Amino acid sequence: MSAKRAKGSAAKRKSVKLGPQFLRAFVFAAEKHAGQARKASTIPYIAHLMGVASLALEFGGDEDLAIGALLHDVVEDCGGAPMSKEIRRRFGSRVAKIVDGCTDSDADPKPPWRERKETYIRHLKSADGETRLVSAADKLHNVRSILSDYREVGESVWSRFHGGREGTLWYYRALLEEFLRRKPNRLIRELELAVQELEARAKQARSRSSKR
Repeated sequence: MSAKRAKGSAAKRKSVKLGPQFLRAFVFAAEKHAGQARKASTIPYIAHLMGVASLALEFGGDEDLAIGALLHDVVEDCGGAPMSKEIRRRFGSRVAKIVDGCTDSDADPKPPWRERKETYIRHLKSADGETRLVSAADKLHNVRSILSDYREVGESVWSRFHGGREGTLWYYRALLEEFLRRKPNRLIRELELAVQELEARAKQARSRSSKR
């Protein structure tokens, strides 16, 4: 894309203003996820939520979608169904819809991993565009994080995930196929590139292993 066309595309998008509600959501997320860290790391969990919010804004989201991105794991990880009601009360029905749509289970204990993931993929089929945008931003940030760790620690990265190597690859491929079912956009193309790289690296590792 030429610089002129890129400038024209940017001009068509209305400037997104992040106000007090976004700041309240950030503090709320930081408090609820306090003490939590990313898988097998010392990285505070809020870093992931900030990353997802950044992607949501980068790929067309407004303030409510950015708030939904900040809070997308709070029901699943910090309180279940009662937390969903609190989100609706504090941040409104639109944000609550996005958060609920990004939650694969609000039960305690959670159903088995594969069952939860299959249910979530089915749910995405009827999810609205806003929920799908935040969900795709979440998955893109996750896959990019896995790739970064893969480059550093290799095959041992799969031990961090309930699904192991094959289950994790299945999940992200199935998600990608669902997102591609509707007209792909820049966000989905970025997710596709990330999933393809992850699959390629796993394939190369399997090939090396079989030659030993």
